Amino acid sequence: MKTTTLLVIEAKHAEVPSFAADLQKKGFDVHIAQNGSKAVSLLKEVSPSLVVVNAASMRSTGLRICQSLREKDSKLPIILILDEDKEVNKDAADAVLLLPFTVQKLANRIKPLLPGDGKNVLHVGPIRLDLEKRRVRCMGRSTKLTPRLVTLLQLLMDKHGEVVEREPLFKKAWETNYTGDTRTLDVHISWLRRAIELDPDNPKFLKTVRGVGYRLDI
Repeated sequence: MKTTTLLVIEAKHAEVPSFAADLQKKGFDVHIAQNGSKAVSLLKEVSPSLVVVNAASMRSTGLRICQSLREKDSKLPIILILDEDKEVNKDAADAVLLLPFTVQKLANRIKPLLPGDGKNVLHVGPIRLDLEKRRVRCMGRSTKLTPRLVTLLQLLMDKHGEVVEREPLFKKAWETNYTGDTRTLDVHISWLRRAIELDPDNPKFLKTVRGVGYRLDI
């Protein structure tokens, strides 16, 4: 099972508990940002499965941070931590927790919001493919895929770093022995690039190896 990556946004504040270290002890891969702008810039690099916004540590409502995250990735699960005296806006996040509470309670709220149980989620570099929900998350974006695109991406992820030849790729993805016209494969590859590349015309991950096939570089 792959380690779940979390982005925790919190500032150091003597009167407010820090959750980042305790979440690491729980087995999560935790990345920390001290404010909203740093968190947004980290989304592409980290590609987290969930964000914890410790607004209490920043003495704020966290509303603006949550909105900024939603603008970048509308499907990204967010847990908002507030002081008990703060007004709760339940639309700001997927879950809102009021201090005080234990890290175990936080972990219990995190797990149901994760995209899959780990068995159905493939993770290679910044690419996370949820086979059950047919959704890929990469570079801070989340995209719904067709079943065939899921199959194609899974085949490429399983052999990342290796050149996958056109004909075997086509046969497996289309479940056919006919390879007389594989141009539809090129179209599907271009759709995949739109889902995982920042610049599909100049792909960083999904490379064409001319005359041979494709390679997923991570």
